[in-house]
Amino acid sequence: MKIKSTVATLSLLSMLSFGAFAATSIDAQQAQGRQSLGTVSVSSVTSSPMDMREMLDQKAQEKGASAYRVIEAHTGDEWHATAELYK
Repeated sequence: MKIKSTVATLSLLSMLSFGAFAATSIDAQQAQGRQSLGTVSVSSVTSSPMDMREMLDQKAQEKGASAYRVIEAHTGDEWHATAELYK
């Protein structure tokens, strides 16, 4: 029984530490010297720029990036953005 509770506790802690990781939005100067991992895009964001950034952050995390830089963003009825990812 003690082994099960230990495994459950470790699993929970690993999920919490993974959830605490967040990619950081950086500017062009901060991006200098970093290794690019490619780009990601989000579109059809209808609510706000903050929601767009949250979506970019989520995609950056999924790709294993520690930072991202928005290289294109525009709005009309919906938001669209492209970001370059960095290690």
